Amino acid sequence: MGSTPLDGRLAAARAEALVGRDAERAVLDRMLSGAAEAPLVAYLHGPGGIGKSWLLRYAGRQAELAGRRVVPIDARYLDADPRRLAEAAAVACEEPGVVLLIDTFERCRTLEAWLRDTFLPRLAQGAVVVLASRVAPDVEWSLDPGWAPLFAELVVRPLDAAQSDALLAARGVPADRRPELVAFAGGSPLALSLCASVLATGAPWEPTGEVLTTLVERLVGDLPGPAHRRALEVVAQAYVTRESLLRAVLGDEDAAEVFPWLRQLPYVEATPEGLHPHDAVRSTLAADLRWRDPERYEEVRVRVSIACLHEARRAAEDDALVRVAEWMFLFRDDCGPDDPYDWRPHPQVEDAPLHPADVPAVLRMAQESEGPAAAAAVAHWARRRPQGFRVYRYAGSPAPVAFVAFLQLEAPLSEDRAADPVIAALWDFVDKAAPLGPDEHLSVRRFAVQSGRVERPSPFLDLIGRRAVAADLRARGRAMSFAVVEDAERVRGYLTSAGLQEVVAADVGGREQHVFGRDWRRQPVEQWVQDRARTGVVPAAGWTDAASAGDELSREALAEAVDEALRTWHVPREFATSVLLHTRLAPQGSTDPVADLRGAVMAAVDALPVDPAGVKAYEALTATYLSASRTHQAAARRLGVPYGTYRRHLGLAKERLVEHLLRRLA
Repeated sequence: MGSTPLDGRLAAARAEALVGRDAERAVLDRMLSGAAEAPLVAYLHGPGGIGKSWLLRYAGRQAELAGRRVVPIDARYLDADPRRLAEAAAVACEEPGVVLLIDTFERCRTLEAWLRDTFLPRLAQGAVVVLASRVAPDVEWSLDPGWAPLFAELVVRPLDAAQSDALLAARGVPADRRPELVAFAGGSPLALSLCASVLATGAPWEPTGEVLTTLVERLVGDLPGPAHRRALEVVAQAYVTRESLLRAVLGDEDAAEVFPWLRQLPYVEATPEGLHPHDAVRSTLAADLRWRDPERYEEVRVRVSIACLHEARRAAEDDALVRVAEWMFLFRDDCGPDDPYDWRPHPQVEDAPLHPADVPAVLRMAQESEGPAAAAAVAHWARRRPQGFRVYRYAGSPAPVAFVAFLQLEAPLSEDRAADPVIAALWDFVDKAAPLGPDEHLSVRRFAVQSGRVERPSPFLDLIGRRAVAADLRARGRAMSFAVVEDAERVRGYLTSAGLQEVVAADVGGREQHVFGRDWRRQPVEQWVQDRARTGVVPAAGWTDAASAGDELSREALAEAVDEALRTWHVPREFATSVLLHTRLAPQGSTDPVADLRGAVMAAVDALPVDPAGVKAYEALTATYLSASRTHQAAARRLGVPYGTYRRHLGLAKERLVEHLLRRLA
């Protein structure tokens, strides 16, 4: 059947809109030219909306221009019966030089072995086949010594930024509107085209419900069930999804079911770190959930934020910054273009402790960047607290190009006050507004200095910020955190959004230094990571008396604190840093607040068995935490109940325990 004038016009327009894909088109051109070394079968695969069908149309158009017969087949309209496919493609076995194009091949993937071993060997002389699928090909194509030289696997990847921009330009999108569309679409031609169509109506760009519905249907397709949709909601928010994170958000049973499914999806890449979705899928799923169910969107963000906190706390020292970077990914869009919030690794940069040989270079940087008074303060702290310094250099270079000091201070000393006006002013503020209690300390990020040769923003400042966050997430006994900055107006918005308030300023050699800080006793880390993840919520940073601060815990923060107290019940050093010690559960002025807290928790535990359900809850909780079973599975075996039943009893125990403690604090 010949093509009509309209067919030709459509094909020409589609060919003009096909941006990039040079490597894929080169392989298809070789096949259609009949070159001796060209493959006879090309297998295109990639996620939905990535441009596989466009490439099939390109192959069909080129074949027609060369005078070859084209047989297009859409596998959506076939079933698993090989006779249907054989009938649809019969002409390719009868007429030489036919070009057989099979789209959406994932719909009849069960026929792949039959196609390879039975049908394709019957093709007429000179026939070629191009398959397009969301699923990667069977490995047998490459393992079979006969098929290996005749088969080409073509992975269709996202367009890069330049190609995305070119596609939008071809669709008539003005240059000043393209960057936001490129950022949203993640290199997906489908997403870019839909975005361009929205702008073509003259409306301002936003991912509308209609656009999002189309994208979800085309990029993601049908889902097996609600648990799978919830899993994709998590994957869309988390930088990388491991089964442990999925389990923390969804629960054991759902995570065990859906994680193997996730890793097989064509738009999810399995890496050594975990699962990463295609950027277009991530953007679309997140925007769709935010439009469709804002409360659910926020709930997922909060749960992912909490799970990342726990992973950062459990991580070994070498992995802590990576886990923190994954948490920071949630807030990648919070800062403006002048001060990006960068979560990505910087392998070209080395972050190392201060060595004596580094001190001259550090002092020289301080002198050049901030003046002699600041350099004198740096020299003081390099003598007093060298372990608090971190030095940054480019990989393979011995010369430091940036440094920072993280000072952990327990009490004001006259020599520190005299040497550093900022620390003197800070101690004056702390003594007046929020004195430290026993076993408490404060942290100050001081001297975030980089060489004048380094451009801003820089990877050094990214890593310095990441290390500061890691210290706050993982610290024990930290009452307050402070950051000293000079260009306060540039970072004020970001620091405020993170819950830090300016508390004091000091003159250092004629240059004003501003100190921003927060009191962790007013809002513990557990509550902070929740508020940080909530849309439109600015974490609290106010200053309060430590003895009453914990009474303002939300139910969620109290539940987190109770859970942490139970987990550390048999680890006295960690239990003694519980935020519950700053509530009325440990009365002000107590000679042994840790013992008082243990007594309050035990009284609440003893109040659980008031009914049959409470008895089972009590048994599950005591077997898990107070009797120190090694694992939850071991506790279930000890109680002689199925694991799912045990989990329900334990969940009820924690709910009742929190309710009892809330009444104590009311």
